[in-house]
Amino acid sequence: MPPLPINFRRVLVIAGILVLVLMVIDMNRRLETLNVLNKQAEIRSTQMEQAMQTQVALQTKVAYAASTAAVEEWARSVGLSQEGDQVVVPLGVPGSDPLVTVEPTPLPTPLPNWQVWWNLFFSE
Repeated sequence: MPPLPINFRRVLVIAGILVLVLMVIDMNRRLETLNVLNKQAEIRSTQMEQAMQTQVALQTKVAYAASTAAVEEWARSVGLSQEGDQVVVPLGVPGSDPLVTVEPTPLPTPLPNWQVWWNLFFSE
């Protein structure tokens, strides 16, 4: 078998093609990483915007809760009255039945399976 002649230009062209292929692969990997990071940045931006809107809403609620209007509204809902108010307590009609509130019956707690089987075999 005769030895293959080594052509210096051929070796350089093959090495150049190999370097180009490696550079394209690296560029593809970097572009994929860039796309992932851009998507994550968009998600974080959206989350930040939502957090800022939540903060503004909470600050508005805090400002309202510290106002006198909120205190008066709360006092009225609890049943407190202001000076000059006439408190009216509704009474039932004489001779009518009082309003009966029905208490719900408590639900029985289910027994564990082993206790059900125990009762089936050993209880009377």
